[in-house]
Amino acid sequence: MKTIGIIGGMGPLATVKLFEKIVLNTSASSDQEHPPILIDNNTKIPDRTNFILKKGEDPRPELIKSAKRLEISGADFLIMPCNNAHYFYEDIISNINIPLLNMIEIAVDEIKVNYRNKKVGILGTDGTIYGGVYQNLLERENIDFLIPSNSGQKVFMKLIYSIKKGKYDNNLADIFSEFTNLKNKGVEIFIVGCTELSVAVEIYNLKERIEIVDSLDLLAKRAIIESGANLNKNDRLNMI
Repeated sequence: MKTIGIIGGMGPLATVKLFEKIVLNTSASSDQEHPPILIDNNTKIPDRTNFILKKGEDPRPELIKSAKRLEISGADFLIMPCNNAHYFYEDIISNINIPLLNMIEIAVDEIKVNYRNKKVGILGTDGTIYGGVYQNLLERENIDFLIPSNSGQKVFMKLIYSIKKGKYDNNLADIFSEFTNLKNKGVEIFIVGCTELSVAVEIYNLKERIEIVDSLDLLAKRAIIESGANLNKNDRLNMI
């Protein structure tokens, strides 16, 4: 069985959630049937959004350091629970000799197979949105999409950074209003393109409000398959 390496720390809770999703979505009757996992919870990685918006330190040296550390430690392939960090995907893979699964491509693959004719709403950090992390791939596949308005984006960023701070007693009235605004503009399904928003999906049961494609959930399932472990039979993942 292949060893999974997780470039973590962006943020720590999202890293925990990915590890948890891998464990819960693996069909195993013993410890030995779970995939081995190495985690580098590198909280020294600078804020990706700040750098993309030209407001902060370059995260690439620490991202590459984590990737190399995991490779040296015995990881056969890597995953990275941060949508925004995939803006630097090419920089990372050019410095390692093992694969890095691309969670952006995995999420867009899911859209291609099951939701191609639906208008997609992209939810993520400012860095993910303004860096075009999802837009570039969706445009290449001729899939219709919409990003939040400037005011709507501020609402999502507030929730994202509240979760990063460990604040969960948030009033979601503005979030629900933005969901309604986007749906009124034709959005039928939402890409949850931020790992803190993936955490929010669970905490606030947002699946009751919107239909989603959760990039973190899909990444966990793809990693299980890539490792050679067995995916739970009740879990579905399209392999393209």
